[in-house]
Amino acid sequence: MGISIIFFTDIAWLGIIEGIKFTPLLHHKMKLIFLVCNFLLCSSLALGQTSVQLSSSEIKLGIEKLAVTGSVLYIAAHPDDENTRLLSYLATERKVRTGYLSLTRGDGGQNLIGTEQAEELGLIRTQELLAARSIDGAEQFFTRANDFGFSKTSEETFKIWNRDSILSDVVWVIRNFRPDVIITRFPPDARAGHGHHSASAILAIEAFKAAADPAAFPEQLSYVKPWKSHRILWNTFNFGGNNTTSEDQLKINVGQYNTLLGQSYGEIASESRSQHKSQGFGVAKQRGESFEYFELLAGQPAKKDLLDGREANWVAGPNGAAIAKLVTEINREYRIEAPEKSVPALLRLYELISGVQDEMLKKLKMAEVADLILATSGTWFEVYASEPAYSITDSIPLRVQAISRYQDGAAVVPFISGKSEQKLSLSYNRMESLEGSVKASRLSQPYWLEHAHPIGEYKISNRKDIGMAESAAPLVIRIDLHIQGQKISYSRPAVYKFTDPVRGEVYRKLEVTPPVVVALQSSRLLYTGDEARPLEVKLKSFSRAAKGDLRLKLPSGWTSSPKSLPYEMTSKGEERMFRFTVKPGQSALSGQLTAELNAGGSTWSKAMSSIQYDHIPTTTWFPEAAMNLVRLQAKKAGNKIGYIPGAGDLIPESLKQLGYEVVMLNAGSLDNVDLSSFDAIVAGIRLYNVSPAIKYINDKLLKYVENGGVLLVQYNVSQPLMLNDIGPYPFSITRNRVTEEDATVNILNPAHRIFNYPNKITARDFDGWVQERGLYFGGSIDPRYQSLLSMRDTGEAENTGALFVADYGKGRFVYTGLSFFRQLPAGVPGAYRLFVNLISH
Repeated sequence: MGISIIFFTDIAWLGIIEGIKFTPLLHHKMKLIFLVCNFLLCSSLALGQTSVQLSSSEIKLGIEKLAVTGSVLYIAAHPDDENTRLLSYLATERKVRTGYLSLTRGDGGQNLIGTEQAEELGLIRTQELLAARSIDGAEQFFTRANDFGFSKTSEETFKIWNRDSILSDVVWVIRNFRPDVIITRFPPDARAGHGHHSASAILAIEAFKAAADPAAFPEQLSYVKPWKSHRILWNTFNFGGNNTTSEDQLKINVGQYNTLLGQSYGEIASESRSQHKSQGFGVAKQRGESFEYFELLAGQPAKKDLLDGREANWVAGPNGAAIAKLVTEINREYRIEAPEKSVPALLRLYELISGVQDEMLKKLKMAEVADLILATSGTWFEVYASEPAYSITDSIPLRVQAISRYQDGAAVVPFISGKSEQKLSLSYNRMESLEGSVKASRLSQPYWLEHAHPIGEYKISNRKDIGMAESAAPLVIRIDLHIQGQKISYSRPAVYKFTDPVRGEVYRKLEVTPPVVVALQSSRLLYTGDEARPLEVKLKSFSRAAKGDLRLKLPSGWTSSPKSLPYEMTSKGEERMFRFTVKPGQSALSGQLTAELNAGGSTWSKAMSSIQYDHIPTTTWFPEAAMNLVRLQAKKAGNKIGYIPGAGDLIPESLKQLGYEVVMLNAGSLDNVDLSSFDAIVAGIRLYNVSPAIKYINDKLLKYVENGGVLLVQYNVSQPLMLNDIGPYPFSITRNRVTEEDATVNILNPAHRIFNYPNKITARDFDGWVQERGLYFGGSIDPRYQSLLSMRDTGEAENTGALFVADYGKGRFVYTGLSFFRQLPAGVPGAYRLFVNLISH
């Protein structure tokens, strides 16, 4: 047996099927794994692993899957919309190729585990979806649609999404994936409960028809062919008090128990769904029979089964019968205690499938067989870099490790890098390695974040990227396995691997960076006058040597001193701090500052942001090194603010920019804190949902108000609440919200102190708000509170629950559903002015 290893920095050689570059299906650890790495990029293994090994029972499931050729595509709007129990059942019980198309990456949602919002929240939720898919066995796809926040109707959604381009993406995924059956999570009407939800069903129905029509999106036909699915169904539901199921609908029991995995599909699904940690969607394991219901939306009716009318096995083509017979033989003769006995038959099957005329089916099934050959022969290989990050200008040293537990003589591993070749012999069960170096051709940047984008959709320059869960790895190594006279090609992404004393072996995606990255001290600078403000800019080098000039690109009317500064970095990892002062002219307006430098013969203006949580791989991206310059006519009263963090937001940093002293308080240790020293105390978003300690210290907070303090409580959701009596008087929390960020806001009592001290608040202060006005407004509000604002979305009644206050003792209690957590980081001047008034006594 021989292994040939070739280093590639480009993916053109992969022979991608008619434009497909989808993330492979990977079932991590105790689940079924079907790596399609010999023609698709292995860029998304759970926690970064690239060569997950299969147990004998998992190999058995993989062999059984070889007999099945059907496919099902599930479509909804967001991460966490998918039915993980159904996906697990389809992928592992029915063994059909199963995919989930989420129109968005969930960028507009809330974050329960950190302060990331917008694009960075989308990065987290993308990885959570991939972690979920690695458990339930489905593949993951996306369109270019941007989650701009809650939408009440599909009509509102399509005002922001470009309906034609998002429809084109859904058609593109269908024509590439070629599903026999399409399933939507939601209906195309108001029962969906969210404008994105109903829009996803509307687009799925339209795409079901358009994908089969050669006249629809004909520009795609240079890469793919029209595809006609048998049917599109709605997976009806019974949750949230809305039961859309009926016994006259198609009904399927998905609660079976898989003896090879030792779990039911309800148990697998709970693990999958619990990966949506940023949304707080951990769920208990479900056991026993469970039914899913389906209503026909278009296409051929199904009476008994989702795949009625579709022969989901090897029946067509010149080799179909022979393949089916050989798969049956391999399955029958497979020995769970001696998987290697199946290698010769799998090699015959690989050769037989290579003659299949259907190119898509051929390459998918050859990939499945190829990975079963690795698994049954005990062959394993991975590729590592010695450091986690390298500059795009430098050569990257790599090491390939390989081992074989198949007793078929020594393995020879030629390594080719440029014109050199090394040969390495492998002995049975002995790890061997070889080294080389390559250069990357592009940054490890998420493809959908390469360009600035409008509110409704990402700008994607390469059509073939559409649908992909994430970017292909920046360095991919081809590995040729020679076994019993046959050659099988695989690919592996180069990764970084290290040993953590607590977590053990940890994988990280290899980062290909700019030569030098920029870190600005904040995401914004606030100016309440014409004063100059200092700005610190930190440079970090990822190159062995870099030098050039650093300067600030400023909007009209702004100046920096100095205009530029020279820099020179002489070693990788070196960091240096540079200081500028930035001053607005009298007529200067708010705008954006960008730090720009020249390095390696190019101009760069990239920052570097790494997102690290234990449940997902470390994710690094390179946003523009930019910050907002905000002209703000605002006065402040008071100085010392106590802030009790909730689910995570960036408001403390925003208050510091205004000159407040902000003290972060721990809800669990407030008993020992003298609250009287604070001019105001602010409760972070969803504090009463996420902090069990709040029910023990809320009385102390209300006593602080009674003694003369100001307590500002930001939005919470109704379930779960750690206590119901948040304020001094009763009120409830509803699901009411105003999603139109330009909705008219009426000030109900302009004479109220909150609208006059220390800043005069008018309707103009609600100009320029982003994403929404507010969410989870108050309801059933006790008359001892005073509602201060009313607002509504188009076609709805006025709502007065966005902001209400009560004088209590000598102090003031404030509750607000206004989305300050979005407005302040975005630098919205009126939101700052109003927030200051709310915390001023």
